[in-house]
Amino acid sequence: MKTALAESAPNAAPIVLLAAGAAEGSGRDDDVLARARAFAAPLLAGERFDTGEDALAHADGVAAILQAVGAAPSMRAAAYLVYAGDFLTRPEEVIAKAYGESYASLVTHTRKLVQAQRTAREALGDALLDAAQQAAQVERVRKMLLAFSRDLRVVLLRLASRLQTLRHYAASRQPCPQALARESMQVFAPLANRLGIWQIKWELEDLAFRFQQPEDYKRVARLLDEKRVEREQGVEAVRDRLAAALTGAGLHAEVQGRPKHLYSIWKKMQGKQLNFEQVLDVRALRVIVDDVPACYAALGRAHELWRSLPEEFDDYIARPKANGYQSLHTVVFDEQGRSLEIQIRTRAMHDHAESGIAAHWAYKEAGARGYAGVAAAGDFEEQVAQARKAVLRQLLAWERELVEPGAAAGQGLFDDRIYVFTPQAAIIELPAGATAVDFAYSLHTDLGHRCRGARVDGAMVTLSTPLQSGQTVEIVSAKEGGPSLDWLNAELGYLRSSRAKAKVRAWFNALAQAQTVARGREAVEKLLQREGRTSVKLDELAERLGFRDAEALFEVVGKDEFSLRHIEALLRPAEPPPDADELLAQRLSRGATAAPARGGVLVVGVESLLTSMARCCKPAPPDAIGGYVTRGKGVAIHRRDCANFRQMAGRAPERVIAVAWGRAGDAVYPVDVIVEAADRQGLLRDISELFAKEKMNVVGVQSQSLRGTASMAFTVEVNDSARLQSVLAAVCRIDGVRSARRR
Repeated sequence: MKTALAESAPNAAPIVLLAAGAAEGSGRDDDVLARARAFAAPLLAGERFDTGEDALAHADGVAAILQAVGAAPSMRAAAYLVYAGDFLTRPEEVIAKAYGESYASLVTHTRKLVQAQRTAREALGDALLDAAQQAAQVERVRKMLLAFSRDLRVVLLRLASRLQTLRHYAASRQPCPQALARESMQVFAPLANRLGIWQIKWELEDLAFRFQQPEDYKRVARLLDEKRVEREQGVEAVRDRLAAALTGAGLHAEVQGRPKHLYSIWKKMQGKQLNFEQVLDVRALRVIVDDVPACYAALGRAHELWRSLPEEFDDYIARPKANGYQSLHTVVFDEQGRSLEIQIRTRAMHDHAESGIAAHWAYKEAGARGYAGVAAAGDFEEQVAQARKAVLRQLLAWERELVEPGAAAGQGLFDDRIYVFTPQAAIIELPAGATAVDFAYSLHTDLGHRCRGARVDGAMVTLSTPLQSGQTVEIVSAKEGGPSLDWLNAELGYLRSSRAKAKVRAWFNALAQAQTVARGREAVEKLLQREGRTSVKLDELAERLGFRDAEALFEVVGKDEFSLRHIEALLRPAEPPPDADELLAQRLSRGATAAPARGGVLVVGVESLLTSMARCCKPAPPDAIGGYVTRGKGVAIHRRDCANFRQMAGRAPERVIAVAWGRAGDAVYPVDVIVEAADRQGLLRDISELFAKEKMNVVGVQSQSLRGTASMAFTVEVNDSARLQSVLAAVCRIDGVRSARRR
C-alpha cells in the first residue's frame, strides 16, 4: 500500500514557474491532460493509499477540484503525474523524458513535501499540542512556506489533495485521523484563506470541524436544517425584490443566495457568545455587478429598500483584506425584522474571492499562450515575477499571524528570518537583520567578495542597511577584488549571516597563508643561492625533510617554526667517520685518559672522536649518558635510561664506551617535547611564543587533532635539560594544555 501523496516541504529548490508546464506542452494543454491521465491510469488502477482511497479516484478528484478553482488543464495534468510518480522506479527521469523538466520538478518537490508532513504528523500523534508539539507545528509551517514560495504549483496541488482526502473520509463515513484533521484546520485552511481560495478554504474548515468536533457540528447542522425551508423561502423573496430594484435602477446584476458554512456560524457563536438566532448572516445574498461604481450604486438601492445596521458595514473595496479580497458587506433588516447579509462585488472580485491567486495564475497561463492581451514574453515573465512576489508576501503575512501566546503584538514566530528577491524574482532566505553583503554571499562566494554596492527596490543603499522581507535586491560588484576587513567588525553591521562571516574569514586566512608561503619560499631560495644549490628540486628537498610538498615546507619556514639550519645540514656533506672496529682498537690500546670530543662530550681514552647524539632519546646535559660504538658513524651518545641503549648493550657489551659531559660552552642539544591539550584556535601560537620567550629555539613541530584533542611534538634546542622542566611547567599553565613532558 502506497503512502498518499495527498498526505504526506521540500528542501530549498530552484524556482519553477507555474506556467512552465504550459510552455513545455507547446500550448496543447488539453492534449497534455489527456496524455497524463492515460499515462497514470494503468499505474494507479487498483492501488490504494494508506488513507484507504483508491489512487485513481483520488487523482480524478484532485483534478476536478483544480478545475473548479480555475486551474489550467496543464495544472490538472500535473496532478496525475505526481500520483503516478509514486508507482515508478525513477519517477523524475521518466516524467522528465516524457513531459519535460517542469513536471519532473513538481513531482520531486511534492513528494518530498508529502513525506515531510507525514513524518511530522506521526511525530505529533493525536495528543493535544503542548509547547514542543507547537514548535513542531511551526517548523512544518516554515517548510510549507519555503516550498510554496519556490514552486507556486505546489500550493494548489497540496490544498486540492487534502480537500479530496477529507471528502473521502466524509463520503466513506470512516473516522478521520485527528492529526490529519487538526493539520487541515490549523495549516491548510489558513493557507487557503491567506491566498484567497475561498472555495477550498470553507470546505476544508467544515470537514475538519466535522471530524474534530462531531457533536458541535451536528448541533449547528440541526439548527440550520430546522429552519431551512422557512429560511430559503425568505431568502428567495428578498432576492427577487432586490433583483427587480437593481434592474429598475438600470443596473445589470446577478443576485444569488449565498451559502452559510457551519464552521463559520459555530465560530461566530463561540467568539461573540451568541445564540443561533443572534447570528446575523445566516440568511445572505450575493450581488455581482459589472464594475466598481455599480457596486456602490447597488449598495445604495439595498439601503433604500431595507433598514441597515451601520456597525456591520465593511468596505473591503476601498480597504481590501490582506489576501486581496474585495467586496462590500452590509447587514439589513427586512419587513419582519429578520437580518440579512448582502455582499456586493464585481465579477473579477468574485472570481478572486472564490479562487484567489489560483484564478490569477490561470490568467497568467493563458497569457503565456498569447491570450488575455499578453503577447510579449517579457510582459508575461514580469507578471509571473510579480505574482510570485504577491504569493510570498501573503505567506509572510500569514506567518506573522502565528503569534506565540503572551508575545507582544506583531511578534511573529519567524522573526529570525527574512525573504528577499533577486531581480529575476528568485527567493532568498536570510537571517533577520541581514544586509546586501549577506545577500551577495548567499548567491555566490565570488559575488560576495566583489560586492561594492546594492540597489534595494531600485534605490541605492549602504552595504550595512538591514534588508526587509519582500524587497528586491540587486548587487553592484567590481570585476575583481576581495572583501573589506571592516565587514568582520560586528559594530559596523555589515554581516549578520554566520555563513557569510565564515567566507570572509576564509578569504583573509587564505591571503595570510599565501603571504606566509611566499615569505618561506623567499627564505629557502636565498639559502639555496648561498649554498650554491639552486638546482635542487624543491619538492624533493621538502620530502627529504619530512614534508608532503614544498608549499608545506615554505609555510613552516614562513611562520618561523622550522630552522633553516636543518636545510643547511642536509645540503652539506658530513665528514666520513672512522671505522667502528678501528675505534675499538684505539680504545683498547690507549690508557684511561679523557679527551674532549666535539659536542661537549668526553669520551674516555679516545681523542678527537666523532660523536653523535642518539635520535631515539636525544640526550642533553645533565642527563646520565653512555656511548655505543656504531659501525661507520662513530660513537652514538644515549641516555642511560634509553631502552634502545640497554638493548644494544645487552647484545654487544664490548661496544659500550664510557662518556661524560664536558664543558659545553654554547653547544645546544635537540630535545623532543610532547604536549597534549584541548584543541582551540591559537594554541600552537601560544606554545611557540612561550618557547621563544624562554629563548628555546623550536626546530621542528608536528601536530594532529582528533576528537577535540590536539597532540603536538616539538623539537627544541637546549643547553641544559634541567631548565627544560621549568619551561614545561609553564607550558602546562597555558589555557587548554593538559600535559607537557619530555619524550
